[in-house]
This record gives sequence, structure tokens and C-alpha cells, in this order.
Amino acid sequence: MKRIFLLSMLVLVSAALFAQRKTTTSAVIAFDASTSIDNLPKAENKTAIAALDTKTGLVQVEAAVKNFAFANPRIQDHFNNASWMNSDAFPKFTFNGKIDDLSKVNFGKDGTYAISVTGDLTIKGVAKPLTVPGTIVIRGDIIDASAEFSIKLPDYNMTGGSFDSGKVSKEPKITVTAELK
Repeated sequence: MKRIFLLSMLVLVSAALFAQRKTTTSAVIAFDASTSIDNLPKAENKTAIAALDTKTGLVQVEAAVKNFAFANPRIQDHFNNASWMNSDAFPKFTFNGKIDDLSKVNFGKDGTYAISVTGDLTIKGVAKPLTVPGTIVIRGDIIDASAEFSIKLPDYNMTGGSFDSGKVSKEPKITVTAELK
């Protein structure tokens, strides 16, 4: 009888812990480095991995660099070469952070919550601290999370003629959306 009770408790505790972590393998990251000279440096990655721990507020996002799709294949080649993302040497980028004021979000109640997340964004092996404003929308067991921010490409060792000539923005806009279950 004790074994059945202990096993039942273990299952319940495991289920509760698992329910705290919401994940997806289809988060979307949009990259927009367009300028008034060139409107083509825009890409999307629809296969990013994202996780949110509703108990601790930990947020993690990971994306394969080569999964960013551009309308123009030449721009995609430039994006993956050594002066931009150097995707052969640095195949992914990551963000590891935490919701700044987790008490503002009631994960048990449907609603829209403005948040900010502070963490480290790592691109090309360079980790930089970043605070990102975002929104969380609770719909039952589903969490829709979104954020929009800019980064400075030279901070992550991205340089080159395209940046210097104004064809590519040195501060692209990045939008992240994820439906976490």
C-alpha cells in the first residue's frame, strides 16, 4: 500500500513539475535588417525552440542560423558567411533569461500581460546582456509570448561592406513569437 501511495505521489509531483515548463519547437523569429537602400535583408526562422518555466520565469530560445530563410538566395548566402553569422562555426544562437517581475503574470488566469525579460543573447559566440520588452497572453493552458527588439550587429562581430554601404541595417529589428504548450 505504501508503494502505491509513494508511486502515486511521485507521478503527481512529476506532472506538476512538467506542467510548469511550457515549450515549442516552432517559435518564429523574424529578422529585418532592411534599409531605405535595400528592402531585401529580411528573414524568418519558423523552427526555433523556446521554453518558459512558469514557476521561475526562466526563458530560453534557441535557433539554428541556417534555418533563417530569405527571399533572395544571395542574401541568405551572405547571412551565413563568415562576416555575418558564420553559421558553419556558430550554428545556433541562444537567449537565456528570466522574466523581470514574474509576480505581474498570473499563469492561472486568462489575460494579456506586459513583461520584460533580462538575459544573455549569444550570437557568434559573443554573449551580451539584453533586456527585452514583451507580451504574454494566457489562453487556458496555452501561452502566447512575443517580443520585439533591436541589436547592434557590430557588438556581435558582424561587419562588412553591406553594413558600411547602408544596404544592411547595423541595428536590425528582431521579432519573436511563440505559442507555448
